[in-house]
Amino acid sequence: MTMVKASMAGTVWKVLVAEGDKVNAGQDVAILESMKMEIPIAAEEDGVVTKVIANEGDFINVDDDLIELG
Repeated sequence: MTMVKASMAGTVWKVLVAEGDKVNAGQDVAILESMKMEIPIAAEEDGVVTKVIANEGDFINVDDDLIELG
């Protein structure tokens, strides 16, 4: 299992994937909002989304798990 982690603290503005989706390395999987800026978060490796941990509207901290890939 691989975790996609938050690179900064902020609010989850949009989750771009759902459980069962195939993702490629470099593909954006979520967008965080911090200080009115939108920051895309990309998967670091190929995989299939096994669990969406963070929901839209959740506040997350640096290194919090957002998406689990299998």
